Amino acid sequence: MGKPKIFVIYYSTYGHVQTLAQAVMNGLLKGGQVDVEMYQITETLPADVLEKMHAADKQNIPEITADKLPEADGFVFGFPTRFGTAPAQVKTFFDSTGKLWSEGALAGKPVGLFFSTASQHGGQEATAFTFMPHFAHHGMIYVPLGYASDKMSDNATPMGGSPWGSGTIAGVTGELQPSVNELDIAEIQGERFASVAAKLAVSKPAAPKPGDGQTHAAPGPAPASADAPSSDAAAAAAAQPQPDASAKQRGGRMGKLVAKFKHLFSSS
Repeated sequence: MGKPKIFVIYYSTYGHVQTLAQAVMNGLLKGGQVDVEMYQITETLPADVLEKMHAADKQNIPEITADKLPEADGFVFGFPTRFGTAPAQVKTFFDSTGKLWSEGALAGKPVGLFFSTASQHGGQEATAFTFMPHFAHHGMIYVPLGYASDKMSDNATPMGGSPWGSGTIAGVTGELQPSVNELDIAEIQGERFASVAAKLAVSKPAAPKPGDGQTHAAPGPAPASADAPSSDAAAAAAAQPQPDASAKQRGGRMGKLVAKFKHLFSSS
């Protein structure tokens, strides 16, 4: 059995999430337990709007399509928050997965998240909460980061991330870049996710291959016996109603209950 294949899929406006995605990918590859491919989610804003936003140029990373998702054994998604939830580009992509939902194509596959916000309290956990229904409806298994790193308790400087997933604080104008601690935590998330995905892959029963096992001829009719009843007699016996053991048990319990109530009322 080959290694599980994990897709790192991100949407990034100013490059912060793309930087985190690379750190997550490094962590996934670190232990050699999984194969990894990276994709970005298609931009939906027109070029003139992106120019006014001073958005960063897109990296030369292939864009993901819904029909490619079944090829992966697990996913780690990353995106910035928009008012406490995922941006429209990510929602648009997930809206295209209806066929996969109807087929159960993603059910049972592990999934994780990482985020970017402008401020320390900009909604990274809220983004995870509000995006959970997408995974739940697909039947996917959410793999949280937990407190996998002591650096998550470092309160000396503002830092992104939570038990729900790694993250970064970009600043109001995007002036900040992911810190060393944030990148380390993202890499640890990748390591942990790879470990979980590998365990899940091992626990899945292997699909039977054509030709596996031995073929057996269907059993023929048993030889007739002088003492065996004729087929007509056997059919007649089978047609007779058989006593229902469970019905007898229910009747016995009901009788005891009725007797108990009679005793209670007669003594009152």
